[in-house]
Amino acid sequence: MAVPSSKRRKLSHSPSPVEDDDASIASGNRVEDVEEDDVSQDDDMEEADVGADDMDEDEDESEEEEEVQEKAVKAKDNKAQKAKSNKSQASSLEASSAAYTGGTFKSNMFKLQVDQMLQNIRPRQGKREATAAEALHKLKKQMDAIPNREPLPLLEAERDMIKKSKVAIPFPEPRPAHDVKYKLAYEKPQNINVVGSFPLKLSLRDHQAPLSIDMVVTMPKSLFQEKDYLNHRYFYKRAFYLACIAAGLKSSLKDFVFQFVNFRNNPLHPVLLVQPKESTSENNWRINIIPGIPEGTFSNSKLLPSKNCVRPAQSGDDDQAQDLPATPFYNASIQSDSHITSYLKLLHGSSTSCEGYTDAYMLGRVWLRQRGLASESNKGGFGNFEFAATMANLLRTGAGSGKPVLSSGYSSYQLFKATLQYLAVKDLAKEPALLDAAGLSVTSENGQPVLYDGPRGQNLLYKMTSWSYQHLRAEARTTLKMLGDNLFDQFDAAFILRSDNVLTRYDMAVRVPCSALTATVSEDRQVLERYAKMYKVFSQGLGDRATHVTIHSPEQESWGLGSARPNMERKGDLLIAVNLDSANASRAVDHGPAAEQKKEAAAFRQFWGEKAELRRFRDGSILESLVWAANSEMPILQQIITFLLYRHFGQDAAASAVFSGDESSRLIKQSNGLAAFQPLMEAFKTLESDIRGMDDLPLTIRSILAADSQLRYSSVEPPLSSQRQMKRPADVVLQFEGSGRWPDDLVAIQRTKIAFLLKIGELFESSSEGVTSRIGLENEGEEILNQAFLDVIYPTGFSFGIRIHHDREQTLVERILKSQSAAPSEKETAAIALATYKRVFIKSPAHTQALQKLCTRYPVLSPTVRLLKKWFSEHLLSNHFSEEVIELFAINTFTRPWPYNTPSSPQAAFLRTLTFLSRFDWRADPLIVDLGGDLNAENMAAATTRFEAWRKLDPALNRVVLFVASSNDVEGTTWTDGTPAKVVCGRMTALAKAATAEVEAKSLALDVETLFVSPLADYDFVIHLNPAYTSNKSKVASGKYKNLAIAEETDAELVDYTPTDAYFHELQTVYGQSLALFYGGAGSTTIAGLWSPVTAARAWKVNLSYSTVPVKKGEEVIAELNKSAVLAEMARLGGELVKKVEANR
Repeated sequence: MAVPSSKRRKLSHSPSPVEDDDASIASGNRVEDVEEDDVSQDDDMEEADVGADDMDEDEDESEEEEEVQEKAVKAKDNKAQKAKSNKSQASSLEASSAAYTGGTFKSNMFKLQVDQMLQNIRPRQGKREATAAEALHKLKKQMDAIPNREPLPLLEAERDMIKKSKVAIPFPEPRPAHDVKYKLAYEKPQNINVVGSFPLKLSLRDHQAPLSIDMVVTMPKSLFQEKDYLNHRYFYKRAFYLACIAAGLKSSLKDFVFQFVNFRNNPLHPVLLVQPKESTSENNWRINIIPGIPEGTFSNSKLLPSKNCVRPAQSGDDDQAQDLPATPFYNASIQSDSHITSYLKLLHGSSTSCEGYTDAYMLGRVWLRQRGLASESNKGGFGNFEFAATMANLLRTGAGSGKPVLSSGYSSYQLFKATLQYLAVKDLAKEPALLDAAGLSVTSENGQPVLYDGPRGQNLLYKMTSWSYQHLRAEARTTLKMLGDNLFDQFDAAFILRSDNVLTRYDMAVRVPCSALTATVSEDRQVLERYAKMYKVFSQGLGDRATHVTIHSPEQESWGLGSARPNMERKGDLLIAVNLDSANASRAVDHGPAAEQKKEAAAFRQFWGEKAELRRFRDGSILESLVWAANSEMPILQQIITFLLYRHFGQDAAASAVFSGDESSRLIKQSNGLAAFQPLMEAFKTLESDIRGMDDLPLTIRSILAADSQLRYSSVEPPLSSQRQMKRPADVVLQFEGSGRWPDDLVAIQRTKIAFLLKIGELFESSSEGVTSRIGLENEGEEILNQAFLDVIYPTGFSFGIRIHHDREQTLVERILKSQSAAPSEKETAAIALATYKRVFIKSPAHTQALQKLCTRYPVLSPTVRLLKKWFSEHLLSNHFSEEVIELFAINTFTRPWPYNTPSSPQAAFLRTLTFLSRFDWRADPLIVDLGGDLNAENMAAATTRFEAWRKLDPALNRVVLFVASSNDVEGTTWTDGTPAKVVCGRMTALAKAATAEVEAKSLALDVETLFVSPLADYDFVIHLNPAYTSNKSKVASGKYKNLAIAEETDAELVDYTPTDAYFHELQTVYGQSLALFYGGAGSTTIAGLWSPVTAARAWKVNLSYSTVPVKKGEEVIAELNKSAVLAEMARLGGELVKKVEANR
C-alpha cells in the first residue's frame, strides 16, 4: 500500500452520479473550499532532525519541566486577568452570539467556523453558470418549436416514435397493455421554468461536481382525463410526452448528449438528462428536463396517502377499491409532479420572510451530504428538497394547534438545530404530522413516516422507507448529542467529516445479488415490497443483536434514448447494513416464547422453521429456542443471516451472500472479546491472594495493582495463546502500608526494596508448590531509580513481574529538584527519576484500571486496541509509540465517537481510529481522552494550558511531539516525552492517510490485510531476521522429539527471553546516534532504518561518533558514512538472528 504524498488539501468528495438532489432545489454535489488542517508532512523520511532531536539536546530536562510549569501558571493568571478586565465586553459578545449558539457553547469559535464555511460554499456566478444559462435558453427555444402530435393509439404511437425518431418511450413497469382505449398525444408545454436551487441561488459552490439544474416542462391539462390518475395512465402519458421532447431536442441540438434517467431513483419519474458533448470545466453542468402538470389536474382527495389508485380490471369503481391496499408512493409521485412550482414559491417566500432560512438550509445541505443522505430513494429519500420544505412548513405551521414550530426570528444555526430536534424527537411513523389538514385522517403504512403538507396534498417523506427514516432519526439524534458536547468543538464532526462509508458507518454488511431476490418481480412497486420484506425478516431475525438495520438498493443508471429501460432491479447487489449491540451480538442461544404461549410459539416456529426447538432450562422454564454453533468457523451472526436468507428468500440468495465487517478477526488470535484474558485475570487474583496470605512479611500489604497490557485486555497476543507459558511476565505494582521503618534516603530505599523482593520470593517458593521466583535488576547506573523486580512463575504457565511502590520516593526526588545546592546533573537525574516514578507506579496502574473498566463497558474495545497495535507493529512503529499511547488512540474512538455512535465491531472501530489518525494535527492540537466520563472543563483547561506551554517552550518539537493527555493524566507527556520524533509521527500520519484512502476507494471490496502491509522501500536499509527466532513456535517444536519441545516451552529461563528484542536494543545503543531504527516488537521479522542527517558528508576530522570513509572531492577530503561497514557490523552483531541485510540507499 503506497503512502501518498502529503500536502494541504481541500475536503475531498466524490461527485454523485445522480442528478439534482432536491425535487425543486437543484444541488451541487460536494462541499468545496472547506479546508482541512491536515498534518503537513514536511517531516518526511529525509527530514533533518531524524534521530537528532535528542542527540544535541543541551537544555536541562528539569529546567524545561519547571519552565513548562511556570508558563502554564502564567498563562492561567493572564487568562484570569483578561477575563476580569474584559468581562463587560465578553458578556455583550456572548449575549450577541447566544442566539446563534443556542446557549450551548462558551466561546464564539463555533459561530466563526460556521460563518467561514458558509462564506466558502455560497454559489458564485462564473463561466460555468453562464454556459449553463445559455444552454437553458437553447433548450427552451427548441422545446417551444416542437410541433404537436395528433392523438394515436398506444401501439401506433410507440412504433412511430421508434421508427421515425429512434426514441424508446421510457414506460414504467408494468408496461401498458397494447389494447388500451386511451390515446397518446403531444401539445406544446403550458410553460417552461427553471426551478430549484439554481434560480434561488441556493446551490453549493463546487467546481468538481457538475452543476445540476432542474427545468420543469408543464404539460397542458387538456392532455389528461379525469381518471388518468388510475393504473399508471398518467405515467404512461408522461413518459410519451418526455419521449416527444427527447425526439425534438435530439434532432436539432447536436452539441448535447441526451439520456433518460429515473429522477430520484423513482421508476415512475423518468426525466431527460442533458449534458454537453465537450467535457471542460466551463461545461461541467447537467440539466434535468422534468415533465410536470398544472395544479388541480387531479383532485387531492383522490390522491390521499390512504387511497388506492392501482386497481385490477374487475375493481374499477371507488366502492370496490376501498378494500384494496393503499398506494401512497404512487399517489405522492403524481402529486409531486403537480406542485414543483408551488414548492418553489414556498421556499422563496421562506427565504424572504426569515433571515436565517437560507443559511440554515445551506447547513442542512452540508449535513445531509456528509452523511450520504439524499432525495434518491436508494439514499434515504430525504435530501435537500425535503429538508428545505420541512423547515419551510415548520416556519409556517405545525401539526395539532397549527402554531409554527419554528420562529422566523431564529438564527440560521437555531433553525438548523431545531429542525434536527423535530426530526429526532417526533416519531412521524407512529404519529403522522398533518400540517394544515384539518379533518383529515392519514395513517402510516409499514412504518413509513408521514409529514403531510395539507395545502399541497402531499406527504413530503413519501420516498422514505421505515429503515431510512430510522436511520435519519438516528443521525439527527447523534448530531444533537455531539452539538451538546460542551468540552470539545464538534464543528468538524457535524459538517466536515464524511460518515457515509459502509465499512466505517456500519458494523456489518451483507451483499445479495438482486437477481437472487427479484426473479419473480414483474412490477416496479413489487421491488420495494421485496425490500420491505427483507427489512422485516432481518429486523425480526436479529432481534436485540442489532440496533439498526438498513437496506441500500443499487444505483440506477441512465440509458440511451433508443434503448428500452433496463431492468435495473435485477442488476447489482442489494446491501443490508447492520449496526450491532455488542452485548448481545455473539450470543449462542436465543430464547423464544414459552411452550404454553401457543399463538406466539406457533409464530416463532413459522418464522424459524426447523431451527426452532423446545428446550428446558435450569430454572425450569420450557422455551422455544435457537442454538447457534459458538465454535464454528462461520461467526454466529453470519450463521443467522445465512439461515434467514435460505428460509425466506431461497437457496440462491443464501449461497450468493457476501459478508463484510468481520474480516479483521482473523488477523488476531482469539478475537472474541475478553475471554482469552480471563485465565490470566484469575491467575492475578491467585497471586494477590498468595501475597496477602504471607504472614511473615514485616509490613502489611496496602494494594496490589495490575500495570500491564496483558492485565488490561490489550496485548496483541493473548497470554498462553501459542505456548505453555507466558512469553513475558505481566507487570504488577505492590505497595505496603505506610511505616516509619523505611529509610529516608533514595538509594537505601532501593536496597530495601530488593530485600523485600527477596523475602517475597522465598515465601512464594516455600508456601506455593511449583512456583519459581527470580530477582531481576534494572536501571543499572541510576541508583535513585527503581533497581529491581521479582518474577513469579506459576506451574500453570502464568508469570508476573512485581515492583514495589514506596510513596516517600516522590517527596525525596522533589526535594532534590527544589534544592538550591543540587548540581544541574543531579537535578537532571532527579527529573528523570520523578517522571519514571510517576509513569511506573502511579500512571500505569491508573491507566490499567481505567482500561479494564472500559473494556468491560465496551466489549469490542479490547480487539480494537489489539488490531491497532498490530497495525503499528506491522508498520514497524511499535518501538516509537508506547502501548499506552496506542491504547489512548483507540479509546478516543469509543469515548468520543462523533460523527458516529459508539462502534460495536472491532473492524469498524479500527478503521475509524485510522481515520482519526489520518486527520490528527499533532502539531497544533493536543489529544485529550476521556477515560470513563469524568473529564471536566478544569481537566481540559489544565491540559490545554500545558500543551500551549510546551509548544512555546519547544516550538521545533524536539522533545514533545505528541501531547496525549487524559482525564487521569493532564500532564500529557507521561507516555510521549522524548518519543516519538517528528519523522515518526509524520510516518504514522502518512500511513494512516494511505489506509484511509484505500478504505474509501475500495469500500466493500477492501482486503483488510492490505492495510497491514508496510512499504519497506521507504527505508534506507532493512534487516531481515531469521524466522526461527521470531515465530511463536519453538525451534524444536517441528522436530521429532515432542518431549524436548514440551520441556523447552515450560522452561522458566525462557520467560521474558526475546533475543530479537535484545538485538534491537543493542543496535539502538550502539548506533542510535547515527540512524533511526524502526521495529515492530517481539515477533516482528524486520528491523528497518534511516540514516540520520548528522551522518551526511562533512569535512574530515577525527573522533567522529560513527564509522566513516575518507573521500576526495576536488582538492578537499571529506568524511562519508561507511554504510557498507556499518551494515556488515550489524549483521555480525546479530549472528544467526539475521537472515539478510538489504540496502536501499
